[in-house]
Amino acid sequence: MNPSRRHFLSRTGAAAAACAIPMVHAAGFPERPVRIVIPFAAGAGTDAVGRLMAQKMGEIMGSPFVVENRTGASGAIGAQHVAQSAPDGHSLLLVAAPFTTVAAVLPQAGYDPLRSFAPVSMIANGPLLWAANKDLPVANMRELVEYAKTRPGQLNYGSAGAGGINHLVLETLKARSGTFITHIPYRGIAPATLDMISGQIQLVTGTIPALAPYVRDGRVKALAVTTAKRSPALPQVPSMAESGFADFDVLNYFGLVAPKGTPEAVIERLSEAVAKVVKLPEVLARFALDALEPSAQGAQSLGRFLAQDFSGWQKVVAAQNIRVDAV
Repeated sequence: MNPSRRHFLSRTGAAAAACAIPMVHAAGFPERPVRIVIPFAAGAGTDAVGRLMAQKMGEIMGSPFVVENRTGASGAIGAQHVAQSAPDGHSLLLVAAPFTTVAAVLPQAGYDPLRSFAPVSMIANGPLLWAANKDLPVANMRELVEYAKTRPGQLNYGSAGAGGINHLVLETLKARSGTFITHIPYRGIAPATLDMISGQIQLVTGTIPALAPYVRDGRVKALAVTTAKRSPALPQVPSMAESGFADFDVLNYFGLVAPKGTPEAVIERLSEAVAKVVKLPEVLARFALDALEPSAQGAQSLGRFLAQDFSGWQKVVAAQNIRVDAV
């Protein structure tokens, strides 16, 4: 055989074999149990979503999906672990709002939400709720801003901790409205909510399920949801767009990502499984209880969302000169 022809066949054969690897891998995937790493403690809302997804994805794909809680540093420990795992689809990370907020506010978080991971799919999302103590003399976000402007620093806002979504949504409001509202970080949103109800602080944002009972019994005022449109869970509460804040759209989200370099064919299989799971009646029922809307639009859609979300938080952090040493 002509040496140049032999060389050509060798090269094309090797290229064909290389191209075939992801497809062969995907055809036999999963080859063993798939881990979904949840970077928060068992029992939290994120944990409930992750366990539901693990159960249903295992049923659909015919192979076990197991949950592993790796906590610490507001999710950064779990994110670092998955980023360093083998890129074969058998280690996934359940991501939520801290995935992008922590990386934006803490450059030493140890991972990059865009460069360290391959998006799989969004799962669901929903708004946070702006809530105020019942005695605060405001009924909506416009009145809150006007009230805060005449009392700089006198209003206190509680968050679940520095650098989290509750903190940064306040900083976004402050940047957009020119107000000064004092931020008080707590260890979790529950104690902040209790202090708001008792009047020690005046404002919080939290999930609708966490705050709605207090809204219904009159102990808390619902001022707006943090998104550009209303939530079906509280249809009477206005959106930020209706409150005079165009393009103010902060989502609490859940999604799945894999280590960077995971074969596209494997990502596609996982994404297809997520799309099937979020259509199941029992899953939709659970999402409704959590005021979440299903949103499984694939890897590219999640990638665009994460890029936009991360960039937006980076701008808020820079504009407000936020400095956080640890989360």
